[in-house]
Amino acid sequence: MSDHKPIIKLRDVGVSYESIVALEHVDLDIYADDFVGIIGPNGGGKSSLVKAIMGTTPHSGRIDFDNSIIYGGKPHIGYMPQITAFDKAFPISVEEVIMSGLQREHGMLQRYTTNDRKRVGEVLELTSISNLRKRAIGELSGGQQQRVMLSRAIISNPKILILDEPTNFVDNRFENELYNLLHHLSERMAIIMISHDIGTISSVVRSIVCVNRHVHRHDSNVITEEQLLNYNCPIQLISHGNIPHTILGEHHHCPHCDKK
Repeated sequence: MSDHKPIIKLRDVGVSYESIVALEHVDLDIYADDFVGIIGPNGGGKSSLVKAIMGTTPHSGRIDFDNSIIYGGKPHIGYMPQITAFDKAFPISVEEVIMSGLQREHGMLQRYTTNDRKRVGEVLELTSISNLRKRAIGELSGGQQQRVMLSRAIISNPKILILDEPTNFVDNRFENELYNLLHHLSERMAIIMISHDIGTISSVVRSIVCVNRHVHRHDSNVITEEQLLNYNCPIQLISHGNIPHTILGEHHHCPHCDKK
């Protein structure tokens, strides 16, 4: 954990869906040099935590953002959602999808500039998909679509990048390439990544946040089953070749929470 002041502070944060409590009494600090992996059982509140930070779900308590990450009156956050299937007939190109990440700067109706198109070229090169610029998004493979969505998330050069299960439905080669790219990006932005697989991400992240209605920050990428139990985070580490993978326990307190 950094010695600097946090860029995000959560204090006594709670999230509820009608009478169902997803999160309660959450205190958490995020720092500018953080690369945090968020883990926990299905329904434990991982997505609710991220949505509260992003301001897309109501919450109690306080979430404060440092002025260094405020842009246009709001925290400057890039978001890469879980991949969804695009209709193969959907008439939007890779370039157009990525440029939509600049709507925060331009608004919905303003035209994109020559400089915007140059920025698209730069992130396409960074994510190794320059050859796909004019392709329809629906024609791409799952891994290629993930690269496009990552490009969209980072084109505005956010201060914080949030990724939701970025390696779902992709092969091992893309997973390794993605983690290498995220390591590079973590030198210039804080990264928060939801994952079901602590065994794999532990080689990438610097800290682990266990979420199961309550939140526990573990300031290391090494964690034992005993520590997980102490955090009330029912995840079992298992061996899978040379890489430990995980089995997630179920948590039934929140049927309205996203199944993560």
